[in-house]
Amino acid sequence: MDTEEETSGLPDEEEFDESGKSGHTAEEKLKRSLFSDDDGQPLEDIAEEDEQLVEEDVDVGDEHEMADFIVDEEKVDEHEAPVRKKPKKSRQRTGISSSALQEAREIVGDIEDLLRIRKLEVRDRFSETGERGLEDQFDPSILSEKYMTAKDDQIREIDVPERMQISEESTGPPLTDEFSIKMETEWIYNQLASGMTPLFTKSGATTEEVDDELKCHIARFLELMHVQKLDVPFIAMYRKEEILSLFKDPNDAEADMENDSHQKPALKWHKVLWTIQDLDQKWLLLQKRKSALQSYYAKRFEEETRSMYYETHLNLNQQLFESITKSLKAADSEREVDDVDMKFNLHFPPGEVVIDEGQYKRPKRKSCYSICSKAGLWEVANKFGYSFEQFGLQISLEKMRMDELKDAKETPEEMASAFTCAMFETPEAVLKGARHMAAVEISCEPCVRKHVRSIFMDNAVVSTTPTAYGHTAVDSFHQFAGVKWLRDKPLTRFGDAQWLLIQKAEEEKLLHVTIKLPGVVLDKLISDSIDYYLSDGVSKSAQLWNEQRKLILHEAFYSFLLPSMEKEARSLLTGRAKSWLLSEYGKLLWDKVSVSPYQWKENDVSSDEETAPRVMACCWGPGKPATTFVMLDSSGEVLDLLHAGSLNLRIDQQCKKTDQQRVQKFIMDHQPHVVVLGAANLSCVQLKEDIYEIIFKMVEDNPRDVGHAMDNLNIVYGDESLPRVYENSRISVDQLPSQEGIIRCAVGLGRYLQNPLAMVATLCGQGREILSWKLNPLENFLTPDEKYGMVEQVMVDVTNQVGLDINLALSHEWLFAPLQFISGLGPRKAASLQRSLVKVGTIFTRKDLLTSHGLGKKVFTNAVGFLRVRCSELTSSSSQFIDLLDDTRIHPESYSLAQDLAKDIYREDGNGDAKDDDDVLKMAIEHVREKPHLLRAVDVHEYAEQKNRLNKKETLNDIRLELIEGFRDRCRPYVEPSQDDEFYMFSGETKETLTEGRIVQAIVRRVQPQTAICELESGLTGMLSKEDYSDDWRDLSELTDKLHEGDILTCRVKSIQKNRYLVFLTNRKCEVRSNLFRNLWTMDPYYHEERITLHMEKEKTHRQEELSKKLFKPRLIVHPRFQNITADEAIELLSDKDPGESVIRPSSRGSNYLTLTLKVYDGVYNHQDIEEVGKDDKDITASLQIGKLLRIRGDTFEDLDEVMNRYVNPLVTHLKAMLNYHKFRRGNKTAVDELLRIEKAENPNRIVYGFGISHESPGGFILTYIRISDPHHDCVSLDPKGFKFREQMFKDIDHLVAYFQRH
Repeated sequence: MDTEEETSGLPDEEEFDESGKSGHTAEEKLKRSLFSDDDGQPLEDIAEEDEQLVEEDVDVGDEHEMADFIVDEEKVDEHEAPVRKKPKKSRQRTGISSSALQEAREIVGDIEDLLRIRKLEVRDRFSETGERGLEDQFDPSILSEKYMTAKDDQIREIDVPERMQISEESTGPPLTDEFSIKMETEWIYNQLASGMTPLFTKSGATTEEVDDELKCHIARFLELMHVQKLDVPFIAMYRKEEILSLFKDPNDAEADMENDSHQKPALKWHKVLWTIQDLDQKWLLLQKRKSALQSYYAKRFEEETRSMYYETHLNLNQQLFESITKSLKAADSEREVDDVDMKFNLHFPPGEVVIDEGQYKRPKRKSCYSICSKAGLWEVANKFGYSFEQFGLQISLEKMRMDELKDAKETPEEMASAFTCAMFETPEAVLKGARHMAAVEISCEPCVRKHVRSIFMDNAVVSTTPTAYGHTAVDSFHQFAGVKWLRDKPLTRFGDAQWLLIQKAEEEKLLHVTIKLPGVVLDKLISDSIDYYLSDGVSKSAQLWNEQRKLILHEAFYSFLLPSMEKEARSLLTGRAKSWLLSEYGKLLWDKVSVSPYQWKENDVSSDEETAPRVMACCWGPGKPATTFVMLDSSGEVLDLLHAGSLNLRIDQQCKKTDQQRVQKFIMDHQPHVVVLGAANLSCVQLKEDIYEIIFKMVEDNPRDVGHAMDNLNIVYGDESLPRVYENSRISVDQLPSQEGIIRCAVGLGRYLQNPLAMVATLCGQGREILSWKLNPLENFLTPDEKYGMVEQVMVDVTNQVGLDINLALSHEWLFAPLQFISGLGPRKAASLQRSLVKVGTIFTRKDLLTSHGLGKKVFTNAVGFLRVRCSELTSSSSQFIDLLDDTRIHPESYSLAQDLAKDIYREDGNGDAKDDDDVLKMAIEHVREKPHLLRAVDVHEYAEQKNRLNKKETLNDIRLELIEGFRDRCRPYVEPSQDDEFYMFSGETKETLTEGRIVQAIVRRVQPQTAICELESGLTGMLSKEDYSDDWRDLSELTDKLHEGDILTCRVKSIQKNRYLVFLTNRKCEVRSNLFRNLWTMDPYYHEERITLHMEKEKTHRQEELSKKLFKPRLIVHPRFQNITADEAIELLSDKDPGESVIRPSSRGSNYLTLTLKVYDGVYNHQDIEEVGKDDKDITASLQIGKLLRIRGDTFEDLDEVMNRYVNPLVTHLKAMLNYHKFRRGNKTAVDELLRIEKAENPNRIVYGFGISHESPGGFILTYIRISDPHHDCVSLDPKGFKFREQMFKDIDHLVAYFQRH
């Protein structure tokens, strides 16, 4: 070999590369005869085989029995890493700057007008040929965004409420015959009465008369929706007499709508009506699914019947089909339909899909049940006793046990011996297969499942215990602290979002969760089942058959039914918790939008002048951007703006004085009614004082020039959370082009004070920016669609009770935002109506909406009562009369009732000779509007009785109130933020994140002898006294001896002074480690922390000893592959994963190292140190974060992503190549040696070799070869660059093997 190397003059690898390209030389033939490669294949053929394998994997048929239910999985490469798809060119518009958008607008005009004009042009041009449409002219995303698609046109044109049309797209059209409505009414009533919704609970006090009334009103509500196509807000406002029982507060049985007919009506969230509408949709979807399944079952049964020849099997299938059809018809819930579907698919599995010639066919998975069935064991399963349907009817007490079960004379083994076959060779195997079939059929029987479900859901209990990691990670203030130790909490006691926390903690491997039946209940369930399934025979044969039946029941319950019920219980708890959380989310939103605009003087509500205040909105800025003032008129339009960046500076007094003068002039010029200051941080407290100082000086220096209203000019704090969402929304760029972000934020702040409803509605466009407004800390458990459904419900209820002033919105476009929530409308119909109204410019009567603006009669009926038509800036110059009733919530269908009431009062007030012409009606209405005391004196009940209109009593009372004052504000009065509200707004904290007893980190900013002034992460000031610094504070003369500026302390909060924005801290170890604050989270009566037994103490001591050897500090690192776990926990985590999986964890060497733990093989793990470079060890927080650079074996990486891409992924690639190599041998070193000895004995003339895992050096391999008789061993190291063998690096195994064979 030495001679050959000298002759070639090339390095080994280059020589191999050359030889690899040449033909089979004599040397190669010799190697092929010496080395045992005949069982493999030539190296050059490997690539071809891989290509074929890939093709086979790709061209797989779709006949798999679960194909329709499998979501497309993410494609992975040969290293099990996800394959990144080539990015498609996005057809949606990317972010566009406001300046560019404004420039485009100036060039092409408004995009909606352009689309509409282009649409008309296209329609005219291609109306005859129909060659091209608008869809061919514009990007589909733009058409969808502007509601210009053909589907949108159809929704606009159909005279049915828009939201009703959208709903019916998924549910299908409802059946409106009397029988269908009666069936649905019964179902909805049962759902309400069973307590599935917290709105209704079945009380023992309810009478049959009350129940019948409730059913009658539910049926009427369904008729109004489905037959008359009336929306929920319309029914709630104008049909309340017909469904009165649905308006009573379920939580207050004595509450009545008519407690005080003179009391100001308040906004009411019609939760019961929305719940019934939601149940209606579920009912329709259920019926749609049942209908579709019935059709499919009939078709599938017919196919199965045509392919069957055995009459016995045919009769059995006929009985099964009839039973399934009957069960499907009786199913009353999605769960019960699932049960029926499970039984059908068990007995009538989907047929095989016919595949075109040339396609590959995916092998069909065969269940154990189907294998047993095809082997004929169904005959054995049927001999065990009662049919499974009979057993289900008996156990659920739907059918009494009539016939005595007769046992076969022969024993089970004797009977089973007649069914042995190649698959089931012994009677025991036959019986085992038959028992499995019987257990599966019992577990799929709808009657059985329904019975077990009812018992399980009523009695099952949930218990939680922390994992080893969770025991230390979940402290007394952790999010999951309250669910750390739950013991036997019944499913029925979960009423809030607690289960969602448990579920999340389980996913994060912090908790062990068990859901099970209590032992007593489970024993009774099994015992009852045995009583109904076993025979009463006493013979030996009967006892043997009963033993088989017991085994069947055991397998049915423990292998199938109970695990299935646990999954259903989890799903039930999740659904219930999300429903509760969604309701809480809705309450928070309701509180935000049901607030009246800020009232700047007492008499503005009854005044005809402008009622909304002129607002000066201020947003604090750090300098870039500067603190900004924006002046809004009473309609929310921007009048002026001012940047005052030096106002909050304390250094440059001259600049500050200049800004003070500018702000003073700004206020004097515009005379605002109120100033709203965004509560961004604690700097705003000083800013508020600075503004007040300017106002006081202005009033003092210029008393004559300042209006009277300025004497009491109020400054209120405003929450910036919604304005920030508006600032970053696309709609704000459209409404305020060319304006910077802080100006848009200030506008949003001021407009929310003027009109909260319109401001929130502005963010409810197609982009759904409103969902970025964080209202609940747990809302991430909800999907965007779930949240927006609740947003829509709340906005619809509030908008229709508040109303919309059309003419005012025509003058100020942003006030049109709530139009989409008006009854009968939606985003499409509202956009169309808005365009039509803008063309006209003003409206004088509600009738024009029907005649001139394209609303259909049904939509008009739903919407018109909530649309306000009154005098405005646009109508003031016209002499056209505006009907006063159009400025009320009175529906046009009730105008005659209103006119009659006004005329009767007018006549009683001394105008008895008045005639019945139009002028008198106008005079009568004006008369009662001017003298509201006459209306207040009317007894509505007496008047309705006199006019024989008791069926319209509630409507008459509403008419009376509207005649007193049309569209009177029903919202809650605006209340300034409380001290607590201001504290949490400034700090950004919540009651959960900052409270007494919390552990916080504080940075020392200034040290005095007796006190240290610190800063918390939120910016709040923390005070630490000498007495609270340490346990031995008496031995400490001054704090300056121990503390220095910049030190980081871990302290506990002693107390909070919210009015001073101060937090008092303690750093004494005895208090920091104290458990006195545990009562904060032990409120759940089922919370029981288990006492540590002697055994657990030993385990804990042992674990601490192990951890002391591998001690690490939890790190502040966020990365998908990083976890704060020990080496043992990392091995446990990877134990059930494939070789090549890895995790990055803290190192026991300290905070300057990380460790990569890689699973090399089952039981073999490699731990690789990662050195962190460039860390600030003085800063505690920084020391726990990841270093600026990472170093592994001399190679440097910028972050963990680069470590994974450049180090781990190539390493795993080579690892899997070795494990899949045809010469790789499983087992330890001794096992591989033995395998090679056997191979050498079979091929004595060859040099046999193989690769194996090195258990002594994890991460390496052993190359074992036998020349004559004894094994020889060489080490092969794994590296990202390839394989290191005999001090040389090879890029793949083939090069390494070639080198080995030559040398």
